[in-house]
Amino acid sequence: MLVVAAETRDVDQVFKALADPTRRLFLDRLREQDGQTLGELCTRLGMARQSATQHLDVLVRAGLVTVVRRGRERLHFLNPAPLHDIGERWISSFDRPRLAALSAIRSRAEEYAMTESVPTYVYVTYIRAGAEQVWHALTDADLTARYWGHANVSDWRPGSRWEHRRSGAVDVAGRVLEADPPRRLVITFGAPDGDEPPGGDSVVTFVLEEQGGIVRLTVTHENLADAKALGEISHGWPAVLANLKSLLETGEVLPAAPWEMAPAGQSS
Repeated sequence: MLVVAAETRDVDQVFKALADPTRRLFLDRLREQDGQTLGELCTRLGMARQSATQHLDVLVRAGLVTVVRRGRERLHFLNPAPLHDIGERWISSFDRPRLAALSAIRSRAEEYAMTESVPTYVYVTYIRAGAEQVWHALTDADLTARYWGHANVSDWRPGSRWEHRRSGAVDVAGRVLEADPPRRLVITFGAPDGDEPPGGDSVVTFVLEEQGGIVRLTVTHENLADAKALGEISHGWPAVLANLKSLLETGEVLPAAPWEMAPAGQSS
């Protein structure tokens, strides 16, 4: 009963946040250009900082906006996870296609790809599990093979190589930049042969924050090569993380879908 009440409050916060046209305008501006500071948002909307902060606080509490600190700056990113969760719950209950939510996310990625700048990608999800369990799922070869379709292989020590293997072949590889179990993991994400694209490999950061038996997992993918790469990972990460969440909460991955789930950073 307590779980149902908590889920109801979460859904109520999302609908409350979306009910206000000004807050929807904030989301539109972040969709056009993600990763903006408070000052940039205020300038674009012609709004006082105090009013903007109040609206952003509502969006952050609802999980629709994620704040990432860069030095003294606070950058605001659009987070589609709550919309995906609502879509999975409500669309399926009305016999709509089960994958409509992920299709909407993919469409949003294509809209991003039409912009001139390529923002950092940020995705947040909440998993009913312990931080140690989530960390293990991110770094264990057998578990990653179950929900990702690829085995992530490494000793996960800073400086070590890690590989994304499928049927013995390495699709993606990189280096472990930081490892602070079970709180933070930072890896490079690049070609298996070690050849870096212009500007270097992209960087993926996993941040795990546990409170009350729930882990807030934030995945940040930075230094993307171009808009095409952004579109691919915007489709890949929600699918992979939804599968991870399902495995840890139910013991099973999501039912087979009419596509082959692509790893983040690669098209299906």
